[in-house]
Amino acid sequence: MIITNFSKQRNEFKETKVLKTKPHWQGQNLSDTAVKGKDTKKMQDTAPDSSIFNRFNRGRVAIFIDGLNLFHTALQLGIEIDYVKLLCHLTNGSRLLRAFFYTGVDVSNEKQQGFLLWMRRNGYRVVVKELVLPAENFKKSNLNVEIAVDMITLAPYYDTAVLVSGDGDLAYAVNAASRMGVRVEVVSLQTTTSESLIDVADCFIDLDSIKAHIQKDSQLGYSYRTSSNSNL
Repeated sequence: MIITNFSKQRNEFKETKVLKTKPHWQGQNLSDTAVKGKDTKKMQDTAPDSSIFNRFNRGRVAIFIDGLNLFHTALQLGIEIDYVKLLCHLTNGSRLLRAFFYTGVDVSNEKQQGFLLWMRRNGYRVVVKELVLPAENFKKSNLNVEIAVDMITLAPYYDTAVLVSGDGDLAYAVNAASRMGVRVEVVSLQTTTSESLIDVADCFIDLDSIKAHIQKDSQLGYSYRTSSNSNL
C-alpha cells in the first residue's frame, strides 16, 4: 500500500504532495517512489550522502530529537551539530509537520537559554523539563515520556516519524506508532543505539555516516542570544 492512499484513509487533512514553496530549511523534492510494504527488509544507511532519505515518498514528516542523547553522540563523534543543517538534512524535501527538540533546562544558565531561543526561531518546537539534582549529585532529566506522547498523539497527522535517539526505552512508542500506520526512521550512532529500538524501526540511519552533512563549519558560528539582549 503506498503512503498516499493510506494517508487519505487516516486523515483527510494529510497530503503527500510536496509544497512548491518550502521553508528555507527544506531541500530538494523527493521522487514519487512508493513506500514498500512492512515485510521489506530493514535498510541501514551506509552511503556517505545518506541516500536512504531519497528512496521513499515519505509524505508528511515529523521529527523528534532527544537533545541530550544527540549531545552525547556529537561528543563521541567529535563534532558540533549545525541544527539548521540537521533540520534540512532530516527533512530532505519532504513536507515538514513539526520538528521537536527535547532537552533538560537549567533556568540559571543564560547561555543555554539563548541557545533554546535561537532554536525556537529557527524551525524547532522546543520542549523542556527542568533539570533535577538526584542523590548522585549530578543534574539529569529524561524526556522519553514527552517524546512518546507527542509521537503517538500526532501520529494521525504525519506519515513518517524521524526519531533522533538511541534510547531503547522509546522502542515501545515506536512500535505503537508503527501499528498506527506510521513509518519510523531512527537516526543515531549505531554503536550506542539499543538493538530493541533498531528492531522496531522501519529503517536505521547511522549518524556517523551523515556527520559531514550536519556538523558545524569551523569557520562559521551562530550567536545564541538570550531574550534580554536579542533584537530579533
